[in-house]
Amino acid sequence: AVPSSTVELGCSARGDPAPQVQWHKERGDLPWGRHEVDREHTLRLYAVTPADAGAYVCTAQSQLGTAAATTFLHV
Repeated sequence: AVPSSTVELGCSARGDPAPQVQWHKERGDLPWGRHEVDREHTLRLYAVTPADAGAYVCTAQSQLGTAAATTFLHV
């Protein structure tokens, strides 16, 4: 990603019952005040900096189990 740009990281999770979806950064916190997750579970990071680079994990959990996917952001 280009510094100062907006990045979208998608996460598709479906099921019955619908899973709860959460995002976290593998080492550190999501950028405070510069991120949001929409109803389709897309994580948006605003005004990215080199400090935002790293692994981001989307976790979907329901009473049937848990699934996780990791994506890597390079700034």
